[in-house]
Amino acid sequence: MKKMDVKSIVLLGLLSAIVVLFSFTPIGSIPVGPLVITLNVIPIAIAAIALGPTGGLIVGSVFGLFSFLQCFGIGIPSGMGATLANINPFLAFVQRFVPRALDGFLVGLIFKGTSKAANVSLASFVTGFFSAFLNTVFFMSALVLLFGNTEYVQGLMNGKSFIPFVVGFVGINAVFEMIACTLISGAVGTALYKAKLIKPAADKD
Repeated sequence: MKKMDVKSIVLLGLLSAIVVLFSFTPIGSIPVGPLVITLNVIPIAIAAIALGPTGGLIVGSVFGLFSFLQCFGIGIPSGMGATLANINPFLAFVQRFVPRALDGFLVGLIFKGTSKAANVSLASFVTGFFSAFLNTVFFMSALVLLFGNTEYVQGLMNGKSFIPFVVGFVGINAVFEMIACTLISGAVGTALYKAKLIKPAADKD
């Protein structure tokens, strides 16, 4: 990544702080059964839009770290996270951290590619959608891959194959996240670009 200027560092710190705020307060987490509708995918998308893949990776990593800490009651507790950490703490860390970090990096690449083929506004909406979509896909894939043979996850799957399980399990949660992230990230990305606070994709890392 090219050397960040002061504005970029300040924005990165602000977005990371929002992730921490969302992780420690009910503002960013809406519990629905064993899952939680999270708004943390929004600052990840904005970081990817404004700061490129590296910015998305950093903010995604912050989200992943605090998502793991929630397994131990730090911040908003996660019932599922606590169960997974009790089964295997290391795999729980991988399952909570890697999907979020990878999400941030990839949506940064998606914004770069889309903004070259279309306008920044459309690219911002697309990035917001994929931030939520990929977060769900990666999170659930890691859950099944790492813990699919455990009694806990087998009970959740109840004999279903991967796709029916994911669709039935996340349901309205994922839909809400995708709608919210798409609209908010698109609006913020467009505003930042019009205010000349973000650079064209060609100038990012």
